[in-house]
Amino acid sequence: MNTINEGIKHDKFKVKSILDKKWLDHEIQFVLNKIDENLDIFREKVPPAASKNLIYIPEGNTDWTASFWIGMLYLAYEYTNDEKYLDVINVQLESFKHRLKDNIGMETHDIGFLYSLSCVAGFQVLGDRTARETAIKAADKLIIRYHEKAKILQAWGDLSDPEQRGRMIIDCNMNLPLLYFASKETGDPKYYDIALNHAEQAAKYIVREDSSTFHTFYMDTVTGEPLYGRTAQGYSDQSCWARGQAWGVYGFALSYVHTGDKKFLDIAEKLAIYFLNRLPEDDICYWDLDFTEGNEERDSSAASIMACGLLEISKHLPVSNEYRELYENAAVKMIKSLAENYTTKNVNSNGILLHAVYSKPGDNGVDECCIWGDYYYFEALIRTAKSWRMYW
Repeated sequence: MNTINEGIKHDKFKVKSILDKKWLDHEIQFVLNKIDENLDIFREKVPPAASKNLIYIPEGNTDWTASFWIGMLYLAYEYTNDEKYLDVINVQLESFKHRLKDNIGMETHDIGFLYSLSCVAGFQVLGDRTARETAIKAADKLIIRYHEKAKILQAWGDLSDPEQRGRMIIDCNMNLPLLYFASKETGDPKYYDIALNHAEQAAKYIVREDSSTFHTFYMDTVTGEPLYGRTAQGYSDQSCWARGQAWGVYGFALSYVHTGDKKFLDIAEKLAIYFLNRLPEDDICYWDLDFTEGNEERDSSAASIMACGLLEISKHLPVSNEYRELYENAAVKMIKSLAENYTTKNVNSNGILLHAVYSKPGDNGVDECCIWGDYYYFEALIRTAKSWRMYW
């Protein structure tokens, strides 16, 4: 029985969409060429969250986005087996070990992003035991942010900061795989239990009745009671921030992968359908899903995350599921649209995807390249080109 309440409204996703191998090879080569051009400039430094005038200016490993570059290097290395990527990966890995040891920029739940794409991937791809140990230490750092009563990982800031205390955000679903990994590797259930509790609280309070999502939600850390939802980067507290919805789709799918609890897959589907029903003609979402037409900016980075989430969902659905093929078709249409209309092929840029939005309310990275968009676009291409074992 299908648990989806709202059907997919666009008939276009029923039309089979195929990525031709020659076309796919060409698009992957474009990304590889961009990475190759950046190997020297980002050998020890990393790209920032967003470009300025379409150029990523090198910075140190201090922000929550620092791991997307090394994630792209792992994808490139797995696809090509070229050791030039491994050379830079090894330099970058040392930087992540140093960052954890020196506690640089660690007051964030994004420790999961940082150490899944750097050290979990380092263990999976390279068999690096030191990377494995660093990932487990990073998980230890992450669970410090857990509020026992509220059963959530606090997103940002010092745990005693009254403005941030008890705030969870939809993005955190993507940070939980680090904890699932640590539990599996150590045999200690505490990491798994914290990740599961957080995922369940997000499902209960961040996901609205209509399957849209709050960007952030506050919990009372003393009583454990829910307080209220807010946005930080969406159009309004009651709107649905596009990238947040994409994080939710992919993130809930990942909690299903790691727990086997089908409710998370069901939620991922519901969030996906809400997203797909609000796409404009070219299948690339606006920065907030309240907008389905007009002159507001698109967010190519949200579309690339969503493509990966849809491909992951479809892997776990039976052939009898009426939406399985539609999710795949939608993902392929998004990938094609990104490739044909949103890449930097004909402009001066060291990024990959144009027309991303970091924070519209913050006037930060608006209509620029965003490094996570570049990473997830490459991941989506790799997912369609080969059998790929996730770093998440």
